[in-house]
Amino acid sequence: MLDHLTLQQKLSMVFTVDGGGTVGATPIPPGGLGSAGYLKSPTGLPALQIADAGLGLRNPSHIRPDGQAVELPSGLAVASTWSTDTARQGGSMIGGEAWHQGFNVLLAGGANLTRDPRGGRNFEYAGEDPLLTGKIVGATISGIQSQNVISTLKHYAMNDLETSRMTLSADIDNAAMRESDLLAFEIAVETGHPGAVMCAYNRVNDIYACENPYLLTTVLKDDWKYPGFVMSDWGGTRSSFRAALAGLDQESAGDSTDARQYFRDILPRDVQQGRVPISRVDDMARRIIRSMYAVGLVDHPHEIAPLDVAHDMLVSQQTEEKGAVLLKNQSNLLPLDRKARIAVIGGHADVGILSGGGSTQVDPIGAPPEGVVKGPGKKEWPGDPVYFPSSPLAFMREEAPSAHITFDSGTNITQAIEAAQKADVAVVFVTQYTFEGSDAPNSMRLDGNQDALVAAVAHANPHTVVVMETGDPILMPWLPDVGAVLEAWYPGSAGGHAIARLLYGTVAPSGHLPMTFPAAAAQLAHPDIAGDGADTVFQMQFRSDQEVIYDEGSEVGYRWFDRNHAQPLFPFGYGLTYTTFQNDGLHLVQRRHNILATFTVRNTGARAGIDVPQIYVRLPDGGGRRLAGWNTVTLAPGESKGISVPLDPRILARFDAKQGRWNVASGHYTIWLASSSGDNSDSKSFKIDGFHISH
Repeated sequence: MLDHLTLQQKLSMVFTVDGGGTVGATPIPPGGLGSAGYLKSPTGLPALQIADAGLGLRNPSHIRPDGQAVELPSGLAVASTWSTDTARQGGSMIGGEAWHQGFNVLLAGGANLTRDPRGGRNFEYAGEDPLLTGKIVGATISGIQSQNVISTLKHYAMNDLETSRMTLSADIDNAAMRESDLLAFEIAVETGHPGAVMCAYNRVNDIYACENPYLLTTVLKDDWKYPGFVMSDWGGTRSSFRAALAGLDQESAGDSTDARQYFRDILPRDVQQGRVPISRVDDMARRIIRSMYAVGLVDHPHEIAPLDVAHDMLVSQQTEEKGAVLLKNQSNLLPLDRKARIAVIGGHADVGILSGGGSTQVDPIGAPPEGVVKGPGKKEWPGDPVYFPSSPLAFMREEAPSAHITFDSGTNITQAIEAAQKADVAVVFVTQYTFEGSDAPNSMRLDGNQDALVAAVAHANPHTVVVMETGDPILMPWLPDVGAVLEAWYPGSAGGHAIARLLYGTVAPSGHLPMTFPAAAAQLAHPDIAGDGADTVFQMQFRSDQEVIYDEGSEVGYRWFDRNHAQPLFPFGYGLTYTTFQNDGLHLVQRRHNILATFTVRNTGARAGIDVPQIYVRLPDGGGRRLAGWNTVTLAPGESKGISVPLDPRILARFDAKQGRWNVASGHYTIWLASSSGDNSDSKSFKIDGFHISH
């Protein structure tokens, strides 16, 4: 195909236009569908119809009146399943919806690590660990691309904060970056084989990500042998020949989001004048065409068809059921008694569940134009919070039709107390709205009167359950006084149904935290976000000359807590269920570069459940413990099973930036078989023979 294209045709592939679905009033281009981006390909290749789809297909109602889409629970909920099968199934659902709506490139696959638990886009991603993030995000990408749709992997790299995201320089040692953030992307690349990688807005070590040769060429294309193409984020291209020579292959929506149309107007002159060789243009076009063939865009053109909404809603519901995390369950308060009197309080639980804001926002199916919760009419991006019309209250009444279940809005604490006093159990819903473009406040507290509401209800009724719909960890000053806490994250289009089934025990929660919940902001590697408190979202993103020095290196999240002996509110990997498990018999076997941990898991409780046994390791030279592998296992009461977990050797290694290789040192490694990063009950020392891993 490349041999049949002229130079002008090749250059036409490296610049996409705004599809008419981004912010502003950009008209839909001829042939476009009203989405994030559009490319009219040369003869013989399909047009690229590019859509936002971090958690579901964004804004298909802009295409046609009957456009609709189902949203998955947040990326943190997907990661909380610790199940690559669940992630792949969710990706397949999104990819299938896109294919039937006419889209063939999805801006999905967010793999940025949670370096700060207040990040505004944390809910889109998969937590703080590179191995878990890489596996979960890679599986999601694999699911999307199984539907003959290209998925991106984004935002490459170190795009871990929204504050100053357009200008911030994330400064970090290359070796530490390879052992943390870049390792997450590396594992996602080799697991999911994404057709495209999207470079980020921010600078990395003072060089913008979309013109950073170390990121785009040295690491991605040379070390990882990545064969796909690199596209810029919308508004992320800042030069022509500098970006092209660094490794950027396609400028995204440059007609509306960049200062100039760099690859359409300036790149042809750079080629003509010899600043960019024709061989580089050939490489750019070849990478794009290759991805189109590799995922089946050419051989399997899309077919517009109605969606199987019932099936897709079930996928979303089951993901939430596996991803919600039970954080506390004193005296087995949950599951609820189906005959108990229940007071449901707060969180708009009578009408729906909350979603995160920004480019992942999916238009709710079945909601009126004004929404199920009428907001204040905020004009600034991203607008009012959006609630999906999946009422936990309504589904709780379906689960327990003979129970007396009341609802109180929680806006008047005195009335909420009265409702709680009349009930056997009070279930309080609390919400935290986070969104693209702004980070959560440094305080890490619930907004409004929600903390006071929970405290007052718990004082009035000690049998209080708190259901949290949040995009980030929050502090819980009321934790000692409540009986149970369920972290539901942003629960997706079918979240109300899933929450009701979890509360009543129709299904048992099996989620485990993909990020640490701090006990205080002072415990963090960076207690204050520089630039926090801007007046507008625009100011928040464009605060100039900001610099964050990540001197904690690869010790991200739970690794930092472990190294500093800090006790979090809840540790990474933590999660309860309605039964109990016992793990023992840890043994390690090494055959050259392959290291296998074996052990036995037993269900010691009275009902079936899912366990997530985890293997952590501490290197001979110290540092925080690292997640080296895990497994998920479903067991009936009394059942036991032998488990084998292969350990990724890169987790046992240090990266040598000068030699460009991973070094596993000979020595004694401390290995934990644990239920979380804070579980010290079963550890052993094992001798491992060293080796090198080179590309």
